[in-house]
Amino acid sequence: MKRRRNSVLVLLLVLSWAADSLCCESPGNKCDFVCDCSDCSDEQNCGYAQRLFVCDFEDAGLCGWKDQSLSAAEYSWQRQQRGDTLSHSGPSSDYTTGTGTGWFMGVSAVKADSSRTAVLDSPEMRQSSPTCRLRLRYFLWDSGHTNLGPAPLWASVLHQDSGEAVVWRPEATSVRGWREETVFLGRIPTAFRIRLNSQRSAGQRGDVAVDQLEFLDCALPLPQECPATMLPCKNEGCVTQQQVCDGSDDCGDGTDEENCESEGYQLCDFDNGTCAWDLRSVSRLKWVRTSQENISTSDPLKGPGRDHSSNSAAGHFLYVTVPDGGLTNDWASFQSRLLDPTNTSHPCKMVMYTHQFGPRSGGLTVLVADKNIYPVWERGGALGDVWVKAEVEIVTSSPFQIVLMAAIRNFTYGGIAIDSIMLSPGCRVSSENYTLANFPKSPKDPCTEPDKMCDFKQDCPKAEDEAKCGDFSYTDGSSGWTDSSIGSQGWKLHENSTSKEEYLYVVQAPGQQLTEAQTRTPLLGPSGPVCSLSFDFALTGNPDHIGELSVRVIDSVLGLQPKLWEFSGKTGAEEGAWRSVNLTIGARKHRFQLAFEARARKLCPCAKIKVQNVGFVNCYAEYLPSAPTGLSCNFEDGLCGWYQDQSDNFDWRVASGTDHTIGGGKSLVVDMWNPSLRGMFGRLVSFPQSPGPSGYCLTFFYKLYGPNTGTLNVKLSDGTGYEIILWTRSGAHGNMWHEGHCPVPHQLTSFQLMFEAVRSGFDGQVAIDDVTFVERSCSAPRACSFEGHRCGYTSSGRIQWLHRSGGNTTRPGPKTDHTLETQLGFYMMANTGADVLPSGSTTVLTSPVRQGTTKTECVHFWYHMGGENPGSLTVYMKPVTGHRVKIFSDTLDQGDVWRHGNGNITSNLVDWQLEFEVVGAGGGDTHVAVDDVSFSAHACQHQGSRCNLERGMCSWSNTQNTELDKLDWELTSWETEKHYSVPAEDHSLGTEKGHFLFFPSTNRTTDNQNAQLLSPHLPSTKGTCMKFWAHIPSSSDSLLRVWRLSKGFHQLMEVREVMGLWRRFQVDITSAEEYQIVLEGIKGTSGLVALDDIEYTVGINCANQVTDPQTSAKRDNVGGIVASAIVVVLLIATLVALLFYYLRTRQMMEPKTSSLSSPSSADVGFANTTYEPEPVDRMMVPPAQNHPMAAGFNNITFSDDIREVEVA
Repeated sequence: MKRRRNSVLVLLLVLSWAADSLCCESPGNKCDFVCDCSDCSDEQNCGYAQRLFVCDFEDAGLCGWKDQSLSAAEYSWQRQQRGDTLSHSGPSSDYTTGTGTGWFMGVSAVKADSSRTAVLDSPEMRQSSPTCRLRLRYFLWDSGHTNLGPAPLWASVLHQDSGEAVVWRPEATSVRGWREETVFLGRIPTAFRIRLNSQRSAGQRGDVAVDQLEFLDCALPLPQECPATMLPCKNEGCVTQQQVCDGSDDCGDGTDEENCESEGYQLCDFDNGTCAWDLRSVSRLKWVRTSQENISTSDPLKGPGRDHSSNSAAGHFLYVTVPDGGLTNDWASFQSRLLDPTNTSHPCKMVMYTHQFGPRSGGLTVLVADKNIYPVWERGGALGDVWVKAEVEIVTSSPFQIVLMAAIRNFTYGGIAIDSIMLSPGCRVSSENYTLANFPKSPKDPCTEPDKMCDFKQDCPKAEDEAKCGDFSYTDGSSGWTDSSIGSQGWKLHENSTSKEEYLYVVQAPGQQLTEAQTRTPLLGPSGPVCSLSFDFALTGNPDHIGELSVRVIDSVLGLQPKLWEFSGKTGAEEGAWRSVNLTIGARKHRFQLAFEARARKLCPCAKIKVQNVGFVNCYAEYLPSAPTGLSCNFEDGLCGWYQDQSDNFDWRVASGTDHTIGGGKSLVVDMWNPSLRGMFGRLVSFPQSPGPSGYCLTFFYKLYGPNTGTLNVKLSDGTGYEIILWTRSGAHGNMWHEGHCPVPHQLTSFQLMFEAVRSGFDGQVAIDDVTFVERSCSAPRACSFEGHRCGYTSSGRIQWLHRSGGNTTRPGPKTDHTLETQLGFYMMANTGADVLPSGSTTVLTSPVRQGTTKTECVHFWYHMGGENPGSLTVYMKPVTGHRVKIFSDTLDQGDVWRHGNGNITSNLVDWQLEFEVVGAGGGDTHVAVDDVSFSAHACQHQGSRCNLERGMCSWSNTQNTELDKLDWELTSWETEKHYSVPAEDHSLGTEKGHFLFFPSTNRTTDNQNAQLLSPHLPSTKGTCMKFWAHIPSSSDSLLRVWRLSKGFHQLMEVREVMGLWRRFQVDITSAEEYQIVLEGIKGTSGLVALDDIEYTVGINCANQVTDPQTSAKRDNVGGIVASAIVVVLLIATLVALLFYYLRTRQMMEPKTSSLSSPSSADVGFANTTYEPEPVDRMMVPPAQNHPMAAGFNNITFSDDIREVEVA
C-alpha cells in the first residue's frame, strides 16, 4: 500500500511538472520578455537568448534572426567573423569577444546600378512596455570610398496589423570602429517584429554590421501586491500615480488611462483632428497635422517614423521641418484656446510627447501668453529618435494661452513633432475675451559667428561668447548646462543668490524611459591637446550606495563617445563630502558637447548627487604649453610634448615596472591582448612643431612582443592633415627593447609626429620609451627593411638601383618583398637584363659610412636573383682607406625565392661601407634584389652550428606570409616574461635568464592556427641531422611539427608532449634538391610549445657520419684577415713615425689617434653577461614615400610615380 501511495505521488508530481511546462511554453507566454519557465526556455530564440535578453550571434541559430532581403543574391545580411587575417573591409573584430573568432551580423558586398536593401528580421515578439528599448553596437565604415549613402542602416518595427514604422536612424558617418546606440521601441500593444535595414548601391563586405543586441525593460508590469501610493492594473501589475492619465498605456491593459475624460482630462492624439489647438501663426513656417504615411514610407530619413499614441506610421501628430521650398523663417508656433486663471492648488498641467530628431531640430519652447509672453519650459537641440514625455505646470492669475514654439535649422534632415497632448482638469476653457499679450523683447543678435561661440577664446566684449558655455567661473556660466534627460531622473540647477552657491543636482523627472539623467553643454570647441575639465562632485546620504556619475563627450560628427570618467558608490554621509576631479578632454577636431550622466539608486532627501565648480582649463585649440623637454620624454612624469589622439579607437596607457629607462619605471604600452580593447588603432600625437632650418632625428626604444602583435608606425602629419609613414615595424620582435632611429625630413610648414599602434591581431603588446627628438641627422642604420625609405644607401655605376615594390609588374623583379612578404613591401633592385645592364657592366649599392669597432660583426641580408643568367652579386666591405674586401658572392638563378646571405666584418676601428656589386651577364628580363640588411655585434653563425638563442634567432626567421601562418614564434626568458606562462629556465644556460623561442595557446587567437619558423635555404643532402630541445607540458594540447620544404611540405616529425622540462629530438633529413627546415607550432586551447638549442649539421647525419662532400660556403671570411693586415701595416707605420718624431724632439708625446673614429656607442647595451641582444635598429626614411602598413583610415595611397624611385 505504501509503495502504491509513493507511486501515485510521483505520478502527480510528474503530471504537475508537465502541466507547468506546457503552461510556461504556451504561445501566449512565448517571447514576452518574461521568463515563465524555470529555465527560461520560453524566451529562447526570440531575437535574444533567455534570461539576459541578449543576442551576440555567437550561436549559429542567430537567436532566431533571419535574412529576408528581396535581392539576397546582390545584397543581404550574413553571419560573419573577422577570421585569421585583417580584411580591408568590415570590423577588425566582433564587439562581444573583441577577437577575430567572434561573430557578428554584417552585410555582403554590393555593386548595383541602383540601391539595394538588405533586410534582417527578428522572430515575432509579444507586446512591449513604454520603456522598452534595444541597445546595440553598430559598425558603419565606407572602406571602398563609394559613399555610405543617405540610409546605410536603420531599424523599423513590423506591426502585426498596421504596417512598418521606422524607429531608429543613426548618423551616416564613416568610422572604423564599433559604436553604441539605443533604439527606443516604446509601447507596442500587439505582436511585432524588429527589422534591421541597410540600403546601398555600392559597398564592401561587412562595412555595415551589428552585434551585441540587448533588450532592456521591455516587459509589462509583473503581478504584485500594490502599495497604497500606486494604482493597481487589471493584469495585477502596478503603476505610479504620475503615470495615470498621462496619455500612455503604462499598465499594458489600459487601466491607467481609463475614465480620464470623465474626470476632466483632455487628450488630443491628433488622429481625428487638432482638438481645437490653433495652428495659425504669424511665421511663414507652419506646424501641420500629418502622419508618417503622408510624409514618406520610402525615405527613412523623413519624418519621425511613427506617431506616439499608436506607435505606427498611420498615426497622426503635429510636425514642423524645413519645407520643400526652403526655409524662410526659422520658427513656428501653435497655441491653445484661452484658458481660465489657475492657482497652486489647481494648476493647469500639460503632458505632451515630443520627437526632436536630427540636425534640423533647434529646440522646443512652451510659453504662457497672459498679459505678457514668457517661457515656462524649454528643451534645446535634438534628443534622438524617441518620443519623450514632458510635463509643464502653469500657474497664473490671468486668462492665458499655451504657446508651443519650435526652432528649425536649415540642415539636411530631421524636424520636431508633438503628439498625445493631455491637459489636466485645471486647464479650463475660458469664456472671457482674448486680450493681446505684450510681446517680449527680441533677443540680442549673437556677438560673433556661431562657430566662435564657446570656442574657449574670448571674441566679444565682456566675453559674451563664452559666458553661458557651462564654465562656472563666469557669472552665468552654470546656465549653459541644459537638461537633456528623457527618463525618470533629470538635472536641475540650484542657485542661492545670498550665499552665491550654485550646483547641479539630480531630481525626479517626468520622462518614461529608465535611462540616466543627462545634462549637456552647448556645442564647444574645437579644443587643444591639454584641454581638461575640472569639477567637484558629491554622492552623499544614508544609503550605502547612492548611485553612479559619469562624464561623456558627444562629438558633432562621430556622435556619442565612450565614457571618459565614472564613479559609483558614495563620497560620504554628510553633504559636504565633496571630491575634486581634473579630467583630460584633449584635442577634439570637431565641435562637441560635454555631458554629465547620473543615476540615483533612490531619489529622496536622504540621497543626493551634485556637481559644482565646473571649469574648462587650457582648452583653446591653439594653446600649447611649454614642455621643458619638448618631445624628448621618458614618460616618468607625464607625456611631455605628446598627447592622446581623441579620434582613434583606443589610448596608449602608462605602464609601470618594465620600462627601458631604469627597468622599474614607466613606459607607454598598448596591450593587444586586453579583452576590453576594441578597434584598429591608437595614436600618440606630438604638439605641433615649427619648421626648422634642417631635418631632425627621432630616436626611441620600442617593443613588439607576442605571437599576434600588429604594427608600430611613426607618421608625420602636415598642416593640412596629410600623413606619411616615416618608420614602421610589424610582427614579433622578442620580449626585449629595440632602439629605433627615424629621420624627420626638413619641413617648410608646421608639422606633427605620431606613434601609431595598428592592431592586426589580439595577442601581443606594443610599447615605447625614452623618446628623443633632436635637430640633426640620424646616424647610420643598423637595420634597414627599405619600407618606404632607402636608409641612406646610394647607387653608382652603369645603372641606378631602383627602390620599388612588387606591386609594379611592368618590369622584372620579385613579386613580393622579404620583410612583409606582400606586393606592397619595398626592396632595392638592379635590372640586369642585357638591354639595361650589358654583360660585364657594373652597378653598386653602397651603404652609409659605418664606424669601425674592435669586434667582428656579422652583416645579414636577403637577396633575390631571377631570370636566366641574372649576373653576379658580390658583397664587399670597403674601408675608408685601403682596398675593399669580398665577404660574399653568388651567380646563379635561384628561383623565385628570397635567400639569406651573411658575412663577417672586422674593421679594427677603421670606418667602412658595405657595397653590393652586381655585374651583368647578358641575360634577358633578369634582376638582382636586396632586402632586410642588418648588422649584429657578433660573428656570423657557421652553417651547422647550434643556435642557443642567446644572441637572437641566428639565421632562423618567422614568415610574414599569411598564407603560410597567422602567428609568430617569440623570443623571451622566464626572467623578463610578465604575461605568458613559460618554462622556469631555458635549456642552454639552465637559468631564468636564458632565452628560448615559444608559441603560446591563448583564447585571444583561433585554435589550430600555426606559426612557422624557417631555416635558411640549405643544399641538397643525403643526410643532414636536425636537432633541437623542446618543451611541451602535459597540460598543453598544442603540438610541434618538423617539415622539409622543397617543392611542397614533407613532414618529418610530430611532437605532442614532452616528459620533463626539456627533451632532445633529432631527425635525419634527405633531399635531392635545395630545401628549408620548417618548425611549425600548432595552437591548441591551452599550454605552449617552446624550443631551444636548435642545430642542423649539413652533410652529417644523426649517426655522425659524413654523407655529403664538404664544400666551402659562399660567404668569404678572408675579409677580416685582409682588413686586419691593412690595419696592422697602418699601425706599424704610425709607430715608426712617432718613434722618429720622438727621437728628434726628445719630448714625451701622447699618441695621436685623430685619424681613427671613436668606439661606437652601439656597444653599450644591457648589463647582462649571459645575453647579447641584437644591436640598435635604426631606420633612415625620406619624406615622400608612403607605406603599405598604413591602417587604411588615413587616405594614404600609392601613385605610379613613387612605386619606383631611382637612387641617386
